[in-house]
Amino acid sequence: MEKKKIYWWRTIASFVLVLFTMPLGHAMMILMEKFMQPEAVHYAGFALGFVGLAMVIVGVFVKGDTRQTLWGLIGGLLFWTGWVEFLFLYYARRYGVQPEIENGEIVTKPEYLIMPASFGMWMMVMTMYTFSTKNGCDFITWIQKRLFGSRRKEIAFQPMTRHTSIVTFMELNMMLWALYLLLMFCYDKNFLGDHHPVTYLVGAGCFIGSLFMFGRQLRIAAWGANIRMAIATVIIFWTPVEILGRINFFREFWVEPEKYTTLMLCILAAFLLLLVYLWARGAKRKRSS
Repeated sequence: MEKKKIYWWRTIASFVLVLFTMPLGHAMMILMEKFMQPEAVHYAGFALGFVGLAMVIVGVFVKGDTRQTLWGLIGGLLFWTGWVEFLFLYYARRYGVQPEIENGEIVTKPEYLIMPASFGMWMMVMTMYTFSTKNGCDFITWIQKRLFGSRRKEIAFQPMTRHTSIVTFMELNMMLWALYLLLMFCYDKNFLGDHHPVTYLVGAGCFIGSLFMFGRQLRIAAWGANIRMAIATVIIFWTPVEILGRINFFREFWVEPEKYTTLMLCILAAFLLLLVYLWARGAKRKRSS
């Protein structure tokens, strides 16, 4: 039996690229909130979301799987930050939603407290994916097999029109949305609480799952597909990071970026270098083809 080749460099590069977007995204939001007037934050947030959406649409017309993936990734991050997180922030402030406070410290910001109200909309989109399309998501494929059995090909027999930029955009946003909902459910003391054993099990399960996903990612040869797999791997991996930070297991330096300027700048520089490298790889592959 032939042993599949392992692609260490492209897997690590893809994983680190996506991983660095997590602290950078948090830091960007915090710096905007700290150093901009509230009204300016909302305008800037809306502009970010618009730019993100425009980037995703531009990515539809860009040639090359890797570059389309990068357009979808960066555009999706800006979209999520601007038109999801900042809009929740706007309405939380507008209607006076109070943060969750423990021992005199804010543990959950108001915008995240109201995010679970979007669960129905998340289920609506998931229902569409589950019943209307054949796709490459292992989780959705598993649900389809459990629900439809031998009738799966009859009910979800063909994929949607496939644009790599849109696929990346939807993967990123649906997974971020799902894991935020999961974390908010775990943190809510009406259900579990951040120190509940089930919350710890969720973190441990996500960490173990991310290791298996990383192992699968190691065998993906194409750069674009590897980056898309890295999005899923990183988001699952980041869930226990969030839980450990919540219980003060370590200091989340990205929530105080002004105190860790050198470290944050190093992360930003490494992210930009990887982004340029991957973009150049995509351009080189396009020319060679």
